Amino acid sequence: MKAILLVATGMMFVAGVDAAPSTQVAWTPATLDFVEKGDAGRGKALSAPCAGCHDGTGTNPSLSGQLPTYLYRQLQDYKNGNRQDPTTIMNTMASALRDQDMADLAAWYGQQAPMRGAGGASDATGIAGRGEGRRMEPPCSSCHGGAGQGEKVDTPRLAGQSAAYLEATLLAYKSGQRANDIYSRMRLIAVKLSDAEIRQLADYYSRLK
Repeated sequence: MKAILLVATGMMFVAGVDAAPSTQVAWTPATLDFVEKGDAGRGKALSAPCAGCHDGTGTNPSLSGQLPTYLYRQLQDYKNGNRQDPTTIMNTMASALRDQDMADLAAWYGQQAPMRGAGGASDATGIAGRGEGRRMEPPCSSCHGGAGQGEKVDTPRLAGQSAAYLEATLLAYKSGQRANDIYSRMRLIAVKLSDAEIRQLADYYSRLK
């Protein structure tokens, strides 16, 4: 009964923040092909303004080695307003990008060596690898891969990201501040996690190599 109540609470929470579509990107064969053909050389030239923030420290994510499809959709979501940056910096920067610019940036970053954690990762909660049936929490690995490597089409790589960024992201999903997850899946998961579990999961993925 408690599990049912928790799920119902999560659904009520999401209903309040999910009045609009979470994204305007539809992964048609044409869109996938467009992103796959992004020009990494041009993306490198476009990436200069990004480097100052996206070094993988603090609450700013590393973009290196991230799935191009994920990066492309996030830029589109920032431009369209489906994802809001509290500082508005990303929304402002993305508003000036064309679709081709986004595909090229995604291609460049997707070709770079990903961040690597320091090692010693321990799945203290068990949720990353096994999930938690009592609360109907699926394992993180079912979407993000057994090594946190991310999965197509646009489920992001988590391994090696800073713990501060991962924690801030999960808390944003939990509060509904971030709402561009398709089918509200991350909000439904995060709302059932305690803040301590979020910190443990963030530490685990940050340490993965």
